[in-house]
Amino acid sequence: MVYSGMGPDYRLLIRRARKMAQDYYLMYHEPIPTAQLVYRVALVMQEYTQSGGVRPFGVSLLICGWDEPGKPLLFQCDPSGAYFAWKATAMGKNNVNGKTFLEKRYSEDLELEDAVHTAILTLKEGFEGQMTEDNVEIGICNEAGFRRLTPQEVRDYLANIQ
Repeated sequence: MVYSGMGPDYRLLIRRARKMAQDYYLMYHEPIPTAQLVYRVALVMQEYTQSGGVRPFGVSLLICGWDEPGKPLLFQCDPSGAYFAWKATAMGKNNVNGKTFLEKRYSEDLELEDAVHTAILTLKEGFEGQMTEDNVEIGICNEAGFRRLTPQEVRDYLANIQ
């Protein structure tokens, strides 16, 4: 799960999402399906838009997961509680240009290396300053779970692009 917006709101939502996932696991003895977790997080966000005395969350979320059988999922969840499934998307500053770029470059049969390359190029479209391993993080979600690339791996990818 990644976010664009207010950090404290994200931390609250991630805490709630972890609790929801743990509750589901304790009840059913299996990990929560990605779509169901997104639905539950979006429901919390939507409740805050209609409740008196609280403000809506100032954060948009990208939630990725890998459901059986071998099916990658990516969802975007807006502050209003609306959520959408995507094959590839961008959010935050300059997201329109990022989405346009992805529409041109994305295809179903991208290999992992090409997908990471495309993601970095998409980031570069709206990035201010120099992209380094210190200010770029890349995560990969597959059958084995989620893993964040090390700074050395990010540096290697960035060197291939420049």
